[in-house]
Amino acid sequence: MELIYTTQRDDFEPGRNYRNPRHFDQAEPGVESVVVIGDWPKVVNSYEKAGADVSVIDMPTRVAIVDVSDSAELKRLAYELASIGVIVESFAEQSLERPEGELGETASRLFLVLEAVNAGVSSLQRERDGEVEKVSLLQKQVDDLLARASKHDAETDEGREANEVADLKARLDAVGITYRANASKELLQKLVDDLPK
Repeated sequence: MELIYTTQRDDFEPGRNYRNPRHFDQAEPGVESVVVIGDWPKVVNSYEKAGADVSVIDMPTRVAIVDVSDSAELKRLAYELASIGVIVESFAEQSLERPEGELGETASRLFLVLEAVNAGVSSLQRERDGEVEKVSLLQKQVDDLLARASKHDAETDEGREANEVADLKARLDAVGITYRANASKELLQKLVDDLPK
């Protein structure tokens, strides 16, 4: 079996076995050949000791070549680095500032990216605040509706009870049974229940 150790996250070839070297702890048994992409000496040493055929592919690195004899270029790079520092620090303090003067390509690109990030965050904050306001308004409406429903229920219960008391009194009055003016509904109901059929 062949294994490929790489940190890539996509563009995998079908039918090949990949592993992430960051999660490596020991050589897997039964592996005949290993391709290691990048500098992962622990992986290489373990599989070599296990007797597997190991190939290492160096990762390309981006290198900036600077002519140190060109003082103008050094000053330009130092200024751009300082500009990047100002941009990063101001972003970290949530008050993005563009440094004065002409920015280099990298500093300009970084400023534009962070400016876009700030705009996105501000937009999300406005949307969040709008949604909070909507929730608050909806909660107020729900509270008002619940208060009205509760009041309506109380009024309905009181009205229903008053009608039932009036009906019981009318039935007792019809047969000439006397009762106290402030008699409870339960007492009136008992008197009605005791009426001859």
